[in-house]
Amino acid sequence: MASIDKRKTKAGENRWEVRYRTPEGTERSKTFRTQKDAKRFESTVEADKLRGLWVDPRAARVTLKEYGDQWRATRVHRRSTQAQVETNLRRHVYPYFGDRPLGTIRPSEIQAWVQGRSEELAATTVEVVYRYLSSIFRTAVADQLLLTSPCVGIRLPKRERPSIVPLTTEQVLALIEAVPERYRALAVMGAGSGLRQGEALGLTLEHVDFLGRRLDVAQQLLASEAVS
Repeated sequence: MASIDKRKTKAGENRWEVRYRTPEGTERSKTFRTQKDAKRFESTVEADKLRGLWVDPRAARVTLKEYGDQWRATRVHRRSTQAQVETNLRRHVYPYFGDRPLGTIRPSEIQAWVQGRSEELAATTVEVVYRYLSSIFRTAVADQLLLTSPCVGIRLPKRERPSIVPLTTEQVLALIEAVPERYRALAVMGAGSGLRQGEALGLTLEHVDFLGRRLDVAQQLLASEAVS
């Protein structure tokens, strides 16, 4: 249980110190000018602990960059995705919020940031970067650094889906004729199967049923693997 003690400052003024323990058992204290404020804080702390809603005020002082880097180190991502996450946070998030303590960032600021990024980046890119930021705050809430995430009710820019115009037969034939002979089968398959680039490059003979005219997409070739 928390306790309240009356203290005197060097100037002879009365102060009220609330001493309490965190749910982990760590002793903390906070001083108030009035006994009323001290009692209100004491009641709030004890109630929040009982309801499982207590958040360490000191934890919320961790900056977004500090916690973001910790968050990134715990994600299970491919190397290419890890690089993408690091780049997006460094370029588009940290310059705006990196030095800010987690507990000081407000939803209105997140919305303003989304609006500003939307003026320079494609809607799909803004959405990707926002998802990273939102995930950081969700994890901070789960870690009990914050009570709520500021990434709630944020409106993202509308994505305009471009119309897809398939190549004509003549264009496909011209493409097949133009590429080196070793890649012609790849061009034919790409035109007729709709496979993504990584899926097409990762296709091997054991996954092709020539008589049944069937392809099994069981693997793909990543750009990093192709380079190595």
